[in-house]
Amino acid sequence: MKRALVTGVTGQDGAYLSQLLLEKGYEVHGLVRRSSSADVIDAKLRWLNIHKDIRFVDGNLLDTTSLIRAVREIKPDEVYNLAAQSFVKSSWSQPLLTGQVTGMGALHVLEAVRMERPEARFYQASSSEMYGLVQEPIQSETTPLYPRSPYGVAKVFAHAMTINYRESFGLHASSGILFNHESPLRGIEFVTRKVTDGVARIKLGVEKELRLGNIDAKRDWGHSKDYVRAMWLMLQQDKPDDYVVATGRTTTVRDMCRIAFDHVGLKMDDHLVIDPVLFRPAEVDILLGNPAKAKAKLGWEPKISLEEMIREMVDADLKRVSQQAKDGRP
Repeated sequence: MKRALVTGVTGQDGAYLSQLLLEKGYEVHGLVRRSSSADVIDAKLRWLNIHKDIRFVDGNLLDTTSLIRAVREIKPDEVYNLAAQSFVKSSWSQPLLTGQVTGMGALHVLEAVRMERPEARFYQASSSEMYGLVQEPIQSETTPLYPRSPYGVAKVFAHAMTINYRESFGLHASSGILFNHESPLRGIEFVTRKVTDGVARIKLGVEKELRLGNIDAKRDWGHSKDYVRAMWLMLQQDKPDDYVVATGRTTTVRDMCRIAFDHVGLKMDDHLVIDPVLFRPAEVDILLGNPAKAKAKLGWEPKISLEEMIREMVDADLKRVSQQAKDGRP
């Protein structure tokens, strides 16, 4: 039985990846930091009904000794570093924390693996936000990086250190440059989930409007379940490498909103309000990935369309909001 150590196990990708690994017969260990919200921290794992199948281990990306201890005790065959301060907007108000957790945190995990388990295969969750002010109309593994947020800058550091450890120490270390990927498990602060939750609340009469910022920004959106499959495939290859994981299709936030409103029979223009306060200090206008390498070398391609994903998210939020109303919660 293979052992996997997953940081960020309680997040969207951590939950879906854990589900995939469990289905493949892995023993899954999830790194969790102590928190006063420990009673709800595994909500996404509970949604998938796998919370009892994960072996949790205390640790923190800012505490290298805890990472060394975890790797030493677990002796993982595969390490997936998914943990980060991952909300782009918050990275401007918390740049130091973002740099420490998202950037240096990855280096701490790499160093723990190098010291205690150099034969383990390592995955780093890189991001399309590294491209930022895009230098090419379609972004691939060779497109120059030009991050436009503290989050993007931190991800560039983590990405470069992964390559450096691969080349300097011979680690089987791969990075997945993941474009936007969503699901019903996406945090409420992210725009897709903000939209689907807002549409559900409007449909059920709880709210009347949905307030958003730049709805003309374009993104390449896929489903988290598809993208974690690509992560796993990377670590099954004989040689480590970096791969863009994307759908190759870009859609505006406006059109994504329209899909959500149409699904519940509402007119978007009757409820959508543009709020200048919600615009980013420096916007990434368009992201469009070229997944040709992942398709050719990994045999990977997305199975779930944007339309299917948004409808799934709206339906899940309709259930959530209805249950909250029954329970008397806002």
